[in-house]
Amino acid sequence: MNRLRVSLQFSPKLVLPVGRLALDNRRIFFEYDKQFLGKGFWLSPYKLPLQTEVFEYKDYNHFGPIFGLFDDSLPDGWGLLLMDRYLKNRGYDINTLTVLDRLSFLGNNTMGALVYEPVLDIEASDNTPFNLYNLSKQAMDIISGKTDEVLPQMIKAGGSPGGARPKVLAGVCGDTLISGETDLPDNFEHWIIKFSADIDSPQAGLVEYIYSLLARDVGIHMPETKLFGSKKQGYYFGVKRFDRLSNQRFHVHTFGNLIHSNFRIPSQDYDDLLRLTKDLTKNYECQLSVVRQMVFNIIFNNRDDHVKNFAFIMDHNGEWSLSPAYDITLSVGPNGEHTMTIMGESKTPTIHDVYKVCDNHSIKRKEIDAIIERVIDTSHKFSFYAEQYSLSTNIRKEIASKIQGNISIFIH
Repeated sequence: MNRLRVSLQFSPKLVLPVGRLALDNRRIFFEYDKQFLGKGFWLSPYKLPLQTEVFEYKDYNHFGPIFGLFDDSLPDGWGLLLMDRYLKNRGYDINTLTVLDRLSFLGNNTMGALVYEPVLDIEASDNTPFNLYNLSKQAMDIISGKTDEVLPQMIKAGGSPGGARPKVLAGVCGDTLISGETDLPDNFEHWIIKFSADIDSPQAGLVEYIYSLLARDVGIHMPETKLFGSKKQGYYFGVKRFDRLSNQRFHVHTFGNLIHSNFRIPSQDYDDLLRLTKDLTKNYECQLSVVRQMVFNIIFNNRDDHVKNFAFIMDHNGEWSLSPAYDITLSVGPNGEHTMTIMGESKTPTIHDVYKVCDNHSIKRKEIDAIIERVIDTSHKFSFYAEQYSLSTNIRKEIASKIQGNISIFIH
């Protein structure tokens, strides 16, 4: 695939041509459609501003294979694994696949609102109800190398979300689950359902669900979450998608990809995130939301706070806001440190580091203190939720110990 047409699909009936991607002698180029330039949709204002020039991608060495705007359409570890297994079994030489081939493979089955043509066809999935246990078992078989076969339902539903953990896109209506990678029938809603990876605790989904409740309790804007499955066969963490409303789609751009910062290489600070939030959203409440999530991550030991775990969402009028929070759970982080630093501190951040970073952005001290007080007060709810949802004693003690240790260091 040497050329792709890129469109912005707000709904099945509202699709705007955005521009063209081209690959020539290993060099990638992008040009906006001239009519799109007048729409005022700044899809990636820092790296692909609305200009008539042909943009050549030059950040291979420090970022990745393509502009961050389109990289956000690509899956990470799990989705790429599925894609490679599926295409290899159908005779493709995966060593020759280009990044444009992968975008073509996704077509309109992407996260967010960007879609790509022409589409590399794959077997279509249908609306046969999901069996989560069977899909989870196949996911584990794929990860462990027990099978190279990827079911069409799995590749369609699991091939586009980001992140390393296995997951599927599902349409949910009551107790009925169907594949959710594309438009859904009436009364169905778009969800992501995660399975446990081989390195995860069997109760990883339960922990993430409890963290979602705690995050909501401290005032973090969270999508709806729930547990799927059963006690007998295991619980799976589910989160309602914020890039979908019925069959409307919304453009989402991660913090790291907005500025071409590789999420695998820790290099950013919450100071950078706050600065970009102010510039992009022009909204003080969005900055407070960043502070709230930063303090939560410190106290509750979510140290996988890398630059792709924060995102911004654009509405159909072209206005930006901070997206709802996602991927909030217990995480030790690289070498036990936060992936994003707090004024340069990543191992043992304290209240003074939070004050310093907030002072840089004229965030009021009384509002910072109110956030901190609420997060620390909410930490006492962990034991209640752990007991309510039968979290194992060992995991409960481990998390409670980390929370209390973090509080002691934080307020020292």
